[in-house]
Amino acid sequence: MAEGVSWADLESAMPEMAAAGRALLYKHGVGLGYLATIRPNGGPRLHPFCPIVAVGGLYGFINHHSPKGKDLLRDGRYAVHAFPNGENDDEFAVDGRAAVVHDAAVAEAVRATYGATYQTPSEETLFELRIERALLALYDAQSTWPPAYTTWRVTGQV
Repeated sequence: MAEGVSWADLESAMPEMAAAGRALLYKHGVGLGYLATIRPNGGPRLHPFCPIVAVGGLYGFINHHSPKGKDLLRDGRYAVHAFPNGENDDEFAVDGRAAVVHDAAVAEAVRATYGATYQTPSEETLFELRIERALLALYDAQSTWPPAYTTWRVTGQV
């Protein structure tokens, strides 16, 4: 089993943080965020992608031929940051390790939640983004510094 916890575990431990994070991830309708992965040389790589909160987890369908797919298959470390919400500078980010999902029923449930019809399933791998740390930064309407920070991490993990 991958390190970290599921989205449902974050919701259980920090319900307000998870609700605010989900709202930021889905601010634009479909889930939108930036996915950071680790290049083979150890450097960071950043990509837009569509996070999916479904069946108690945080998931992403990612083309396994793409650089980000190859990064996750090789080194599962990731970070996700929600797209800007367009109203202020509120932020939500999680990081941890990605794990390939092999359960066809879970994949179908996640695909149904996502609702995309343009995917090429033979080239997509479903990853569950197991969560080790989360950050929520909430600003006032004028984005006055500093924001109100809420942080969370899985007990016993660095």
